[in-house]
Amino acid sequence: MFKKIALALAFSPRMEALICESKRLKDLFGSELILIHVGKKTETLEQNLLTILENHQVNLQKVKVFWEDGKPAKKIIQICDRENVDLLVSGALKTEGFFKYYIGSIARKIIRKSKCSVLTLVEPMLAPTSFDKVVINGTQQDQTPHVIERGISWCKLDQAKQVYVVNEIKMYGIQMATAGEGGEQEISSTRRKLVGEEVAYVENILKDIDKGNLRVNVKITCGKWAVELARFSTDFGADLLIVGDEGNLGFLDRLFPHDLEDILSDLPCNLLIIKK
Repeated sequence: MFKKIALALAFSPRMEALICESKRLKDLFGSELILIHVGKKTETLEQNLLTILENHQVNLQKVKVFWEDGKPAKKIIQICDRENVDLLVSGALKTEGFFKYYIGSIARKIIRKSKCSVLTLVEPMLAPTSFDKVVINGTQQDQTPHVIERGISWCKLDQAKQVYVVNEIKMYGIQMATAGEGGEQEISSTRRKLVGEEVAYVENILKDIDKGNLRVNVKITCGKWAVELARFSTDFGADLLIVGDEGNLGFLDRLFPHDLEDILSDLPCNLLIIKK
């Protein structure tokens, strides 16, 4: 699924845990591991990195380390493109004084411009475990069938225990307001019809995917999809939320909030953004 996995290193207090998480994924997918640090290379930093890799039995013969100078986001993207990286791993930032995580400006640039998928970890662990409870975005978008297929493949390999595909009823408020003119019976009938249509959309995608022993549940929400997706992930206690990329954003898109920003600004859990 991922032949090359890259980790962006910042020599922060969580660097060791991020390396451990990346090693787990490298072993899980049988991938090559690439480490990228944008900043000055010193003997002390290099020795610290080698010590961490050796302590966690990372095979140095199967790891590439790049030390680069320049603008972090630009250099990381260049290396990922040049090395044909499939998945880039990074850490999220914790807001001071709050149990809240958000993706910083450098990571946002990487997410918008990188060609590879991006995994953001909110609380990387020195002894990482699989993602047991996973939520996949099933909102009707062009990339949704691909996102669901890749998400299910990840869950199968990682042996997830609970998986939900969450879909949203489009224009729920308007449709229910119109139905309200016909009384309670029409409201109930319209609600059942709308839920049935969205369930059918997801199930039509799932029927062509090899799910193995996974039990995949379908959840239907109403409201702004990104907000509802984040809320459900929090209530469910998800370990991982899987969504698709919104594509190349134009100038006006960057001026005004877009759906993915609702998730990036207040991460409910670890986040995997799938790109084709």
